[in-house]
Amino acid sequence: MLLTTEDFDYDLPQELIAQTPLKQRDASRLLVLNADTGAYEDKHFYDILDYIQPGDAIVMNDTRVMPARLYGVKKETGAHMEVLLLHNTEGDNWETLMKPARKAPVGTEIEFGDGLLKGTVTEELDHGGRMIRFSYEGIFMEVLEQLGETPLPPYIKEKLEDPEMYQTVYAKESGSAAAPTAGLHWTPELLQKVQDKGAKLVYLTLHVGLGTFRPVSEDNIEDHQMHSEFYRFSQEAADTLNEVKKNGGRIIATGTTSIRTLETIGTKYDGEIHPDSGWTDIFIKPGYQWRLVDAFITNFHLPKSTLVMLVASFTGRENILNAYHHAIEEKYRFFSFGDAMYIHR
Repeated sequence: MLLTTEDFDYDLPQELIAQTPLKQRDASRLLVLNADTGAYEDKHFYDILDYIQPGDAIVMNDTRVMPARLYGVKKETGAHMEVLLLHNTEGDNWETLMKPARKAPVGTEIEFGDGLLKGTVTEELDHGGRMIRFSYEGIFMEVLEQLGETPLPPYIKEKLEDPEMYQTVYAKESGSAAAPTAGLHWTPELLQKVQDKGAKLVYLTLHVGLGTFRPVSEDNIEDHQMHSEFYRFSQEAADTLNEVKKNGGRIIATGTTSIRTLETIGTKYDGEIHPDSGWTDIFIKPGYQWRLVDAFITNFHLPKSTLVMLVASFTGRENILNAYHHAIEEKYRFFSFGDAMYIHR
Protein backbone atom coordinates (compact mmCIF):
# COMPACT_ATOMS: atom_id res chain seq x y z
CA MET A 1 0.00 0.00 0.00
CA LEU A 2 1.35 3.41 -1.00
CA LEU A 3 1.54 5.68 2.03
CA THR A 4 1.39 9.44 1.80
CA THR A 5 2.50 12.11 4.25
CA GLU A 6 -1.18 12.83 5.01
CA ASP A 7 -1.53 9.29 6.37
CA PHE A 8 0.58 10.37 9.36
CA ASP A 9 -1.34 13.51 10.20
CA TYR A 10 -3.33 14.12 13.37
CA ASP A 11 -4.99 17.16 14.96
CA LEU A 12 -3.14 18.51 17.98
CA PRO A 13 -4.56 21.36 20.09
CA GLN A 14 -1.86 24.04 20.51
CA GLU A 15 -2.28 24.07 24.28
CA LEU A 16 -0.93 20.49 24.49
CA ILE A 17 2.50 21.53 23.18
CA ALA A 18 4.58 21.60 26.38
CA GLN A 19 6.37 24.95 26.73
CA THR A 20 8.35 24.20 29.89
CA PRO A 21 9.89 21.04 31.37
CA LEU A 22 8.57 19.46 34.55
CA LYS A 23 10.74 20.21 37.59
CA GLN A 24 10.81 16.50 38.44
CA ARG A 25 11.93 14.82 35.22
CA ASP A 26 10.56 11.34 35.90
CA ALA A 27 7.13 12.60 37.03
CA SER A 28 6.01 13.00 33.41
CA ARG A 29 3.27 10.70 32.19
CA LEU A 30 4.04 7.50 30.31
CA LEU A 31 1.72 5.94 27.76
CA VAL A 32 2.63 2.24 27.53
CA LEU A 33 1.74 0.74 24.14
CA ASN A 34 1.82 -2.88 23.04
CA ALA A 35 2.92 -2.65 19.42
CA ASP A 36 1.32 -5.96 18.46
CA THR A 37 -2.14 -5.62 20.04
CA GLY A 38 -2.48 -1.83 20.12
CA ALA A 39 -3.46 -2.01 23.81
CA TYR A 40 -2.28 0.91 25.93
CA GLU A 41 -2.23 1.97 29.58
CA ASP A 42 -1.60 5.25 31.38
CA LYS A 43 1.37 5.36 33.74
CA HIS A 44 4.11 7.73 34.93
CA PHE A 45 7.69 7.63 33.73
CA TYR A 46 9.01 6.30 37.05
CA ASP A 47 6.83 3.21 36.40
CA ILE A 48 9.24 2.30 33.58
CA LEU A 49 10.99 0.05 36.12
CA ASP A 50 7.99 -2.30 35.99
CA TYR A 51 8.73 -2.98 32.31
CA ILE A 52 12.49 -3.54 32.55
CA GLN A 53 13.75 -7.05 33.26
CA PRO A 54 17.12 -8.19 34.69
CA GLY A 55 19.47 -8.74 31.74
CA ASP A 56 17.91 -6.03 29.53
CA ALA A 57 19.98 -3.14 28.20
CA ILE A 58 18.83 0.49 28.24
CA VAL A 59 20.57 2.36 25.41
CA MET A 60 20.96 6.14 25.67
CA ASN A 61 22.38 8.90 23.49
CA ASP A 62 24.97 10.91 25.45
CA THR A 63 25.18 13.81 23.00
CA ARG A 64 25.12 17.30 24.48
CA VAL A 65 23.34 20.28 22.90
CA MET A 66 25.79 22.99 21.89
CA PRO A 67 25.09 26.64 22.71
CA ALA A 68 24.72 26.79 18.95
CA ARG A 69 22.87 30.10 18.49
CA LEU A 70 25.16 33.09 18.00
CA TYR A 71 24.28 36.78 17.65
CA GLY A 72 26.78 38.94 15.82
CA VAL A 73 27.18 41.99 13.63
CA LYS A 74 28.17 42.33 10.01
CA LYS A 75 31.62 43.90 10.00
CA GLU A 76 30.90 46.05 6.97
CA THR A 77 27.59 47.62 8.08
CA GLY A 78 27.06 46.78 11.76
CA ALA A 79 23.79 44.99 10.84
CA HIS A 80 22.67 42.33 13.32
CA MET A 81 23.01 38.72 12.19
CA GLU A 82 21.84 35.46 13.78
CA VAL A 83 23.80 32.26 13.16
CA LEU A 84 22.76 28.74 14.14
CA LEU A 85 25.55 26.15 14.02
CA LEU A 86 24.43 22.82 12.53
CA HIS A 87 27.60 20.76 12.30
CA ASN A 88 31.34 20.98 11.95
CA THR A 89 32.48 19.79 8.53
CA GLU A 90 36.27 20.08 8.89
CA GLY A 91 38.69 22.28 10.78
CA ASP A 92 36.96 25.56 11.67
CA ASN A 93 34.34 25.24 8.92
CA TRP A 94 30.71 24.90 10.00
CA GLU A 95 27.42 24.40 8.21
CA THR A 96 25.01 26.98 9.62
CA LEU A 97 21.61 28.58 9.20
CA MET A 98 21.65 32.38 9.00
CA LYS A 99 19.12 35.17 9.44
CA PRO A 100 18.79 37.30 7.37
CA ALA A 101 20.53 34.94 4.94
CA ARG A 102 19.87 37.17 1.93
CA LYS A 103 22.22 39.75 3.47
CA ALA A 104 25.04 37.23 3.86
CA PRO A 105 26.59 36.49 0.46
CA VAL A 106 29.95 34.73 0.13
CA GLY A 107 32.68 36.93 1.64
CA THR A 108 30.47 38.43 4.39
CA GLU A 109 32.43 38.91 7.62
CA ILE A 110 30.64 38.69 10.99
CA GLU A 111 31.97 39.49 14.45
CA PHE A 112 30.65 37.96 17.68
CA GLY A 113 31.36 39.13 21.22
CA ASP A 114 33.31 42.26 20.26
CA GLY A 115 35.57 40.28 17.95
CA LEU A 116 36.24 37.37 20.30
CA LEU A 117 34.95 35.19 17.47
CA LYS A 118 34.96 36.05 13.78
CA GLY A 119 33.31 34.27 10.87
CA THR A 120 33.51 34.51 7.07
CA VAL A 121 30.80 33.13 4.77
CA THR A 122 32.52 30.78 2.31
CA GLU A 123 29.55 29.14 0.55
CA GLU A 124 25.80 29.58 0.07
CA LEU A 125 23.61 26.52 0.74
CA ASP A 126 19.85 25.85 0.41
CA HIS A 127 17.16 27.19 2.76
CA GLY A 128 19.20 29.98 4.35
CA GLY A 129 22.20 27.72 4.92
CA ARG A 130 25.73 29.10 4.83
CA MET A 131 29.17 27.59 5.27
CA ILE A 132 31.18 29.74 7.67
CA ARG A 133 34.90 29.60 8.49
CA PHE A 134 35.56 30.81 12.04
CA SER A 135 38.68 32.37 13.54
CA TYR A 136 39.35 32.80 17.27
CA GLU A 137 41.98 32.35 19.95
CA GLY A 138 41.92 29.36 22.29
CA ILE A 139 39.47 26.45 22.13
CA PHE A 140 36.37 26.83 19.95
CA MET A 141 33.94 25.05 22.30
CA GLU A 142 35.07 27.25 25.21
CA VAL A 143 34.51 30.39 23.13
CA LEU A 144 31.10 29.03 22.13
CA GLU A 145 30.16 28.34 25.77
CA GLN A 146 30.94 31.99 26.49
CA LEU A 147 29.08 33.56 23.54
CA GLY A 148 26.43 31.08 22.39
CA GLU A 149 22.87 30.40 23.47
CA THR A 150 21.17 26.98 23.64
CA PRO A 151 18.67 26.79 20.76
CA LEU A 152 15.18 25.50 21.52
CA PRO A 153 12.82 23.90 18.98
CA PRO A 154 10.71 26.37 16.95
CA TYR A 155 7.45 25.36 18.68
CA ILE A 156 8.75 26.37 22.14
CA LYS A 157 8.02 30.04 22.65
CA GLU A 158 8.89 30.46 26.34
CA LYS A 159 12.40 31.21 27.54
CA LEU A 160 14.03 28.40 29.49
CA GLU A 161 15.02 29.40 33.03
CA ASP A 162 17.70 26.71 33.35
CA PRO A 163 19.35 25.61 30.05
CA GLU A 164 20.43 22.35 31.73
CA MET A 165 16.77 21.25 31.67
CA TYR A 166 17.20 20.88 27.88
CA GLN A 167 20.10 18.47 28.45
CA THR A 168 19.86 14.86 29.56
CA VAL A 169 21.45 14.12 32.94
CA TYR A 170 24.07 12.00 31.12
CA ALA A 171 24.85 14.49 28.30
CA LYS A 172 28.59 14.47 27.63
CA GLU A 173 29.63 14.71 23.96
CA SER A 174 28.98 18.24 22.71
CA GLY A 175 27.77 18.49 19.12
CA SER A 176 23.96 18.54 18.84
CA ALA A 177 21.70 21.32 17.57
CA ALA A 178 18.76 19.74 19.46
CA ALA A 179 18.36 17.45 22.46
CA PRO A 180 17.53 13.73 22.31
CA THR A 181 14.38 14.54 24.24
CA ALA A 182 13.18 11.04 25.22
CA GLY A 183 16.21 10.99 27.51
CA LEU A 184 15.09 14.10 29.39
CA HIS A 185 12.87 11.91 31.60
CA TRP A 186 15.73 9.92 33.15
CA THR A 187 17.12 10.93 36.55
CA PRO A 188 20.34 9.65 38.15
CA GLU A 189 18.24 7.97 40.85
CA LEU A 190 16.02 6.16 38.33
CA LEU A 191 19.03 5.01 36.30
CA GLN A 192 20.56 3.63 39.49
CA LYS A 193 17.35 1.68 40.13
CA VAL A 194 17.59 0.25 36.59
CA GLN A 195 21.08 -1.04 37.39
CA ASP A 196 19.98 -2.32 40.80
CA LYS A 197 17.33 -4.35 38.98
CA GLY A 198 20.07 -6.06 36.97
CA ALA A 199 19.76 -4.22 33.65
CA LYS A 200 22.71 -2.68 31.80
CA LEU A 201 23.16 0.99 30.87
CA VAL A 202 24.74 1.48 27.45
CA TYR A 203 25.71 4.81 25.85
CA LEU A 204 26.18 5.80 22.22
CA THR A 205 26.52 9.19 20.56
CA LEU A 206 24.43 10.63 17.74
CA HIS A 207 24.65 14.38 17.17
CA VAL A 208 21.10 15.56 16.45
CA GLY A 209 20.71 17.93 13.50
CA LEU A 210 17.90 20.41 12.90
CA GLY A 211 16.75 18.13 10.09
CA THR A 212 14.88 16.31 12.83
CA PHE A 213 12.34 19.21 12.76
CA ARG A 214 12.24 19.53 8.96
CA PRO A 215 8.74 18.85 7.64
CA VAL A 216 8.19 16.21 4.98
CA SER A 217 7.34 18.23 1.89
CA GLU A 218 6.78 15.28 -0.49
CA ASP A 219 3.31 13.71 -0.80
CA ASN A 220 4.78 10.24 -1.34
CA ILE A 221 6.95 9.45 1.69
CA GLU A 222 9.27 7.37 -0.53
CA ASP A 223 10.38 10.62 -2.20
CA HIS A 224 11.53 12.27 1.06
CA GLN A 225 15.27 12.92 1.29
CA MET A 226 16.40 12.12 4.85
CA HIS A 227 18.96 14.33 6.63
CA SER A 228 22.35 12.94 7.77
CA GLU A 229 23.59 12.80 11.36
CA PHE A 230 26.94 11.69 12.79
CA TYR A 231 27.04 8.74 15.20
CA ARG A 232 29.65 6.88 17.23
CA PHE A 233 29.22 3.42 18.80
CA SER A 234 32.08 2.05 20.91
CA GLN A 235 33.61 -1.41 21.27
CA GLU A 236 32.48 -1.45 24.91
CA ALA A 237 28.87 -0.73 23.91
CA ALA A 238 28.98 -3.41 21.20
CA ASP A 239 30.41 -5.99 23.62
CA THR A 240 27.71 -5.25 26.21
CA LEU A 241 24.84 -5.51 23.72
CA ASN A 242 26.23 -8.72 22.23
CA GLU A 243 26.35 -10.20 25.72
CA VAL A 244 22.78 -9.03 26.43
CA LYS A 245 21.51 -10.58 23.18
CA LYS A 246 23.40 -13.84 23.82
CA ASN A 247 21.78 -14.15 27.26
CA GLY A 248 18.26 -13.50 25.95
CA GLY A 249 17.96 -9.90 27.17
CA ARG A 250 16.24 -7.10 25.24
CA ILE A 251 17.70 -3.94 23.73
CA ILE A 252 15.52 -1.04 24.90
CA ALA A 253 16.38 2.22 23.12
CA THR A 254 15.86 5.63 24.68
CA GLY A 255 14.63 7.83 21.85
CA THR A 256 14.61 7.84 18.08
CA THR A 257 18.26 8.96 17.91
CA SER A 258 19.36 5.78 19.72
CA ILE A 259 17.09 3.80 17.40
CA ARG A 260 18.60 5.44 14.30
CA THR A 261 22.11 4.55 15.44
CA LEU A 262 21.34 0.97 16.44
CA GLU A 263 19.29 0.21 13.34
CA THR A 264 21.92 1.79 11.08
CA ILE A 265 24.46 -0.65 12.55
CA GLY A 266 22.00 -3.56 12.38
CA THR A 267 21.28 -2.81 8.72
CA LYS A 268 24.95 -2.32 7.85
CA TYR A 269 26.07 -5.57 9.50
CA ASP A 270 22.99 -7.68 8.70
CA GLY A 271 21.69 -7.92 12.26
CA GLU A 272 25.08 -8.22 13.93
CA ILE A 273 26.38 -5.71 16.47
CA HIS A 274 29.78 -4.12 15.78
CA PRO A 275 31.49 -0.91 16.92
CA ASP A 276 31.06 1.73 14.25
CA SER A 277 30.99 5.45 13.48
CA GLY A 278 29.99 7.58 10.53
CA TRP A 279 27.03 9.42 9.03
CA THR A 280 23.55 7.95 8.83
CA ASP A 281 20.60 9.03 6.70
CA ILE A 282 18.51 5.96 7.54
CA PHE A 283 14.78 6.52 6.97
CA ILE A 284 12.80 4.08 9.11
CA LYS A 285 9.23 3.92 7.84
CA PRO A 286 6.45 1.33 7.51
CA GLY A 287 7.81 -1.73 5.76
CA TYR A 288 11.20 -1.45 7.46
CA GLN A 289 12.52 -4.66 9.03
CA TRP A 290 13.75 -3.92 12.58
CA ARG A 291 17.03 -5.64 13.37
CA LEU A 292 18.33 -4.75 16.84
CA VAL A 293 15.80 -2.76 18.90
CA ASP A 294 13.25 -4.80 20.87
CA ALA A 295 11.42 -1.96 22.67
CA PHE A 296 11.86 1.79 23.12
CA ILE A 297 11.03 4.96 24.98
CA THR A 298 10.01 7.97 22.91
CA ASN A 299 8.20 11.30 23.18
CA PHE A 300 5.16 12.33 21.11
CA HIS A 301 6.20 13.58 17.68
CA LEU A 302 5.01 16.25 15.25
CA PRO A 303 2.18 15.40 12.83
CA LYS A 304 3.38 14.18 9.41
CA SER A 305 6.98 13.91 10.66
CA THR A 306 9.54 11.22 9.82
CA LEU A 307 9.56 10.35 13.54
CA VAL A 308 5.86 9.45 13.56
CA MET A 309 6.64 7.29 10.51
CA LEU A 310 9.53 5.64 12.38
CA VAL A 311 7.31 4.73 15.34
CA ALA A 312 4.53 3.56 12.99
CA SER A 313 6.97 1.14 11.35
CA PHE A 314 7.21 -0.67 14.72
CA THR A 315 3.58 -0.43 15.87
CA GLY A 316 1.60 -0.18 12.66
CA ARG A 317 0.05 3.14 11.59
CA GLU A 318 -3.36 2.48 13.13
CA ASN A 319 -2.01 1.49 16.54
CA ILE A 320 0.16 4.57 16.93
CA LEU A 321 -2.52 7.01 15.72
CA ASN A 322 -5.06 5.44 18.09
CA ALA A 323 -2.60 5.86 20.97
CA TYR A 324 -1.99 9.49 19.96
CA HIS A 325 -5.73 10.19 19.90
CA HIS A 326 -6.02 8.72 23.39
CA ALA A 327 -3.11 10.89 24.57
CA ILE A 328 -4.84 13.99 23.18
CA GLU A 329 -8.13 13.09 24.89
CA GLU A 330 -6.26 12.56 28.17
CA LYS A 331 -4.37 15.85 27.71
CA TYR A 332 -0.87 14.42 27.62
CA ARG A 333 1.88 16.99 27.01
CA PHE A 334 3.45 16.81 23.55
CA PHE A 335 6.90 17.23 21.91
CA SER A 336 10.30 18.05 23.45
CA PHE A 337 9.25 18.96 27.02
CA GLY A 338 6.23 16.69 26.91
CA ASP A 339 5.33 13.23 28.18
CA ALA A 340 6.70 9.90 27.00
CA MET A 341 5.68 6.55 25.54
CA TYR A 342 7.09 3.09 26.20
CA ILE A 343 6.50 0.84 23.20
CA HIS A 344 7.08 -2.90 23.41
CA ARG A 345 5.97 -6.24 21.99
